Amino acid sequence: MDPNVLLAIPLLPLAAAIIAGLFGKLIGRAAAHVVTIAAVGFAFLLSAQVAWQLINGEVGVYNDSVYTWLISDGIRMEVGFLVDQLSVLMMCVVTFVSFCVHVYTIGYMHDDPGYQRFFSYISLFTFAMLMLVMSNNFLQLFFGWEAVGVVSYLLIGFWYTRPSAIFANMKAFLVNRVGDFGFVLGIAGVVYYTGSLDYRAAFEAAPMLAAAEFALSDTWTVSAITLICILLFIGAMGKSAQVPLHVWLPDSMEGPTPISALIHAATMVTAGIFMVARFSPLFEQSEVALSFVLVIGATTALFMGFLGIVNNDIKRVVAYSTLSQLGYMTVALGASAYGAAIFHLMTHAFFKALLFLAAGSVIIGMHHEQDMRKMGGLAKVMPITAITCWVGALALIGTPFLSGFYSKDFIIESVHEADRWGATYAYWCVLIGVFVTAFYTFRMIFMTFHGAPRWAAGEGAHDDHAHHEAHGHHGGTPHESPWVVTLPLVLLAIPSLAIGYLTVQPILFGGFFGEAIQVLPDNDVLAVLSGHFHDPASFALEAVKHPPLWLALAGVLAAWYLVLKNPSAANAIGKALTPIRRVLDNKYYFDWFNDNVLSAGSRLLGRVFWKAGDQAVIDGALVNGSAQLVATVAGVVRRLQTGYLYSYAFWMTIGLALLLAWFLILA
Repeated sequence: MDPNVLLAIPLLPLAAAIIAGLFGKLIGRAAAHVVTIAAVGFAFLLSAQVAWQLINGEVGVYNDSVYTWLISDGIRMEVGFLVDQLSVLMMCVVTFVSFCVHVYTIGYMHDDPGYQRFFSYISLFTFAMLMLVMSNNFLQLFFGWEAVGVVSYLLIGFWYTRPSAIFANMKAFLVNRVGDFGFVLGIAGVVYYTGSLDYRAAFEAAPMLAAAEFALSDTWTVSAITLICILLFIGAMGKSAQVPLHVWLPDSMEGPTPISALIHAATMVTAGIFMVARFSPLFEQSEVALSFVLVIGATTALFMGFLGIVNNDIKRVVAYSTLSQLGYMTVALGASAYGAAIFHLMTHAFFKALLFLAAGSVIIGMHHEQDMRKMGGLAKVMPITAITCWVGALALIGTPFLSGFYSKDFIIESVHEADRWGATYAYWCVLIGVFVTAFYTFRMIFMTFHGAPRWAAGEGAHDDHAHHEAHGHHGGTPHESPWVVTLPLVLLAIPSLAIGYLTVQPILFGGFFGEAIQVLPDNDVLAVLSGHFHDPASFALEAVKHPPLWLALAGVLAAWYLVLKNPSAANAIGKALTPIRRVLDNKYYFDWFNDNVLSAGSRLLGRVFWKAGDQAVIDGALVNGSAQLVATVAGVVRRLQTGYLYSYAFWMTIGLALLLAWFLILA
């Protein structure tokens, strides 16, 4: 495998980001989007070429350093690539979705004054994500990890004149810092025990780490591997928005819709899922860590789905859907079905990016209105958007033969086969989540595209106010979006339909990942499921025998009945369940707790340290106190300096007497 080709894949988007960012005004808007789209498109072609060569056996796995930054106390800090089946799958997904988002951005941001800056940011994000997934050592992984966090901060707050956007990007940044603190400690644990930042050294030391104990106190020790894995997963909880570090993702919808698709559907939020799968040799050594992952994922999958039911902002419904689906992926990781998690990551990237971009198309057509209660009947005026959104929705709920069906069903089956602690709870969470997913997804579809039009009641800007002003729209009849917006929808709809059917056999049961993912024989639930799988068509036809299909159908019918057939019933149910509705409307009070307990507590603690520590001790006692002491002593001593000879003679006599007394006592 040519290292120059591998270097070109991340460096092309970086070069394009620099050109568009530093010279955007000089080269103009058209040149900015041409250079960034060309760079990301070429990176996708190179990634696809590398994937083809690796899968066909033309080249082997590449695992080598390309640049040594420094060596300190025997620890090598390098830029290096590990390009295996797991890496190339992620590289292809990241670059393809990024390419579609770049094209889409031409239409969505065409009147925005920050046009070149936006293209620079999303190209820079692509570079950071590629460095993350291609890394072969913890240092480069952490560089990519933090870089995607910084660029997401810039993108969420892209419309920096809006207070809500600035609040959202600061919230995302701070919540991710909590997760990243755990992540750094996990990496430090690996270095402490192995003396290396290289993946290979960590994986080889996994059995040794499983036997080692780490003393948290004089009486309390924990398994070193368990501690390291849980700390690493806390990093994944922040990046992949798992409860309770999920609170940043819904608010991040304040950014432009293209970044919602790029960051919060296909790439950044899946970094944590990728990281746990990459470190499968470590996680496999700790049952406690895997159970922790399983329970956190199951809780996220079900309870974040409930929030999608009560939301009326089209982008936030899709955001809560993302949270729920990330929970499904995490559940698969906890069940040791790492291949199923990555498979769902891939299929989800396509149909969730499609749903986000379709939501953006609706927002454009509705002149930047995001409230679904002001929509309805849009299928007639926006047919391409409606059809592609239907495709994404059907894939999301797990319709047989579509991509989401295969990946989601195998996650549910994997959890059913798992026998570790928390598996039963996780199974019921993901099973009930099927109904919840279908209900909120088709509630969105029916409220947006079907029923009586409600947009005549008055359109206007909603959350995308700055974008609305940039485009200069002020209401009017909804319309289909331009081709630069609808073309990416069609491009994403194709894999949303077919990618699952075409790839389920090789990825899950054909040994696609090879040595990239390592599972202990006793934990290999996918090996058990392979005995029940014959071909994709047969598996899809057998769906009628299993609960998920009927739960999904029930969710769709419930949404149809409550949205289109009998809306008054929905209001009656809402009133009957007012306490539950209040909890959901307040998002389980996580934000309230963070604001009123954690933030307020931190401010109170800071005020105590300021008053008691800074003002009383440092300024009062040490600085001002020492000065006052010197002044007091000086005042006393000054009284002795009278300038009279008899006064000095008196004190000399007193001093001489004291000295004589001292000598006599000693004698």
